[in-house]
Parts: sequence; structure tokens; C-alpha cells
Amino acid sequence: MGANIILFDDDKRDHLLPLVYTRPVGEIRVGIMTIREKWKKRLGGQVSYITQEYLGGKFPLNIEDDNIVINGGVCPSRMLCRLVEELGFNEALLKGDDLIAARLDAEQFSRLMRDEEVESLKGFDLEDTPFIRITHPYDIFQYNAQALEEDFEILTLNRESQYISSTNQVFGRENVFLEEGAKVECAILNATDGPIYIGKGAEIMEGCMIRGGLAMSEHSVLKMGTKVYGATTLGPYCKVGGEVNNVVFASYSNKGHDGFLGNSVIGEWCNIGADSNNSNLKNNYAPVKLWDYPSGKFKRTGLQFCGLIMGDHSKCGINTMFNTGTVVGVATNIFGSGFPRNFVPSFAWGGASGYMTHQIGKALETAKIMMARRKIELTEEDKLIFQEVMDLSMGYRPWDKKVEE
Repeated sequence: MGANIILFDDDKRDHLLPLVYTRPVGEIRVGIMTIREKWKKRLGGQVSYITQEYLGGKFPLNIEDDNIVINGGVCPSRMLCRLVEELGFNEALLKGDDLIAARLDAEQFSRLMRDEEVESLKGFDLEDTPFIRITHPYDIFQYNAQALEEDFEILTLNRESQYISSTNQVFGRENVFLEEGAKVECAILNATDGPIYIGKGAEIMEGCMIRGGLAMSEHSVLKMGTKVYGATTLGPYCKVGGEVNNVVFASYSNKGHDGFLGNSVIGEWCNIGADSNNSNLKNNYAPVKLWDYPSGKFKRTGLQFCGLIMGDHSKCGINTMFNTGTVVGVATNIFGSGFPRNFVPSFAWGGASGYMTHQIGKALETAKIMMARRKIELTEEDKLIFQEVMDLSMGYRPWDKKVEE
């Protein structure tokens, strides 16, 4: 039956906002799979979450007599998986003061949930054990190449790729894998610097030029003439065109037209308007600062290249220009001339000339229409999450102060 895996959000969770306003940390996609999918693939069994209370309806917790509890921002490596599988009851893996994984029975788990000390918990320091850990939004694109290679290895092990049409020019053919139903015609695929993975029913249209690594999940599409530089990921049902460089799209998001996007993370159900562009490098080549929610200010990333971070259900109109290191929240709609500010809070409506509040009724109606196009229902749990995010983010909208009676 496999392990009962529980991924928990730790105290670093808020640094990953706005991407985790709408999901547990373990639902973040990096490489080919989400963190949850990686652990499920490696260990088998089922996966549930310890996360924010308002997310619990959509992402419920499952407790059994034998539970493997894992930090939700940690991606499995071969060595880490072996150590997790060898854990006995009351044993834990630590990285410094941070809990990475533990094996607990139902009673021990209940004590943990009540913030009580778990009796006789024996800790082992991971020391030099390698693994990827996602603690900031920019970690997603920064580690995407490594995660993509690791996912490619495990997903394609002892399997044969679907036939690659002779209309394509392919370099590094051994690093190209097409799942059943994938379509690729008249494209240039260069997998010498990173693998190219094309998921079930995904399509690369004519004239695309791709330099791996690239991951395309099921039914994602690269439009005609798209230029892709690694490491780039398209989640399920994403449609992408223009020029992209080291970008991770979560799922169901579109950038269907010309325009550049680089060193960026785009959430679910987003839409990037035609000819929109982002800067991923400052004119003075200085390290990029990025909005940090816990501190309420811009903090240094240490990165020279850092583009756009966009939360779920956000949109931008045609010809939108994003400055280096811009963070856009959830359910935000940006349009108009000029550069919007480097931090745009959730439920903002406007652009460089100013903002008003994107009222929740209109935001929900747009989400419902967009999701229906993919035959997915906007559930009551989704609506509650929208409302909670709007309330949680109100303090970042200075124009939206409620008048006390």
C-alpha cells in the first residue's frame, strides 16, 4: 500500500507568498513534478498536508498508525529517500534546527499537532546529504534545472520514448522523451545541455526552437515559433508563445503570444497579454531585491537575474511591462501604459496610474469562466480560499482601508 506521507508547511512558508496563498508548499511545481508528486513517485502511498487552516478543506489531512512526516519545501533526492525509508518510530532527520522528516505513530502525531513534545524523539543530522529545498519564490526557477534532470531520470527509467518525427532537428536525442500522444513537428530540439520531456497529449507546434532543459506536462502547448531557453517548465494545460527563459508555469496558465518572460514563476490560471515583457536584469547589473511578505519590505535575493513572480488567477493586459524583480499577488488585473510598481498586492485592479480593489464577486466570476473552459468547477472550497486571501492581503492595499463604524 505504501507510506502515509504528510507534508507540513514550516515557519518559512510565508516567504513563499503569494504562491502559497492558495496551496500548501508541497503543491509547488519545480522540475517536471510538484513536490507532492515527487514524494509519491519515490515512496509510493498517499500524500496529505499540514497546512493553513483555511486550506484544509481543499487539502485535507490524513493520519494513520504509521506516518512519514516531511517538510513540504524539501524535494526528495536518492540519498534522502533512502534515509527516510530507514527511519524507525520516534526517529527524525534534521538539518541544523529544522525538522526535515520524521516517522510517527498516530499518538505521537497528535502530540506534535498539539505543539507538545514528542517523547524520546531521536534526531539524526543530515550533514552533507544533498537535496533541494524551496524556501523563496526565486528558488523555484533557480533550482529548476537540477530538479528537472532528477525528475527526468526517475520518470523515464527503463522506458522508451515515443517516436520523434523526422521533420524535427534533434540534438542529444537520448535526452529527449515523448510520452504517449505527444506531438512534435518541424521543431528544433537541443537537449545537449538539459533534458526535454514532453508529457501526454502535449504539443510543440511548427517552428519552435528549444534549448533544454524543458518540461511540458500533459496537454501543454508551445505555440508556433516559440523560443525556449532552459530550464523551463510548463505545468498541465499551459499554453506558451514568444520567448521564455528559465520560467516555471504552474498549470492552466497562458502566455500565448510574443513577448519575453525570463527567470520567473507564474501561478495557476494566469494570463499574460500579447507583447508583454519583463526585465530579468537591472541596467546596472546589481543584485535584485524582491518583495518579502514576512518582513514587509524588499530584500536582497543575491541574484543578478530575477524576473516576475505572479500568484494564481492574476492577469495582465497587452503590452504590459514588468520591472526586474516584480511580485504580483493573487487575483490581480494589471493593464495600461508604464511600469507597474515592483510589488502589486492581491486583488488589485489597475496599473502604473493607480489601483482600485478587484472586487471578490468579479474575481470569482472571472475564475469560474476561465476554469469552465477547462471543464473544472470553481468549488465552495475555492471560494472560501479567495475570500480568505482577500482578507489576509487587505493590509497591502493602502487604498482599501475599511471604515470602522
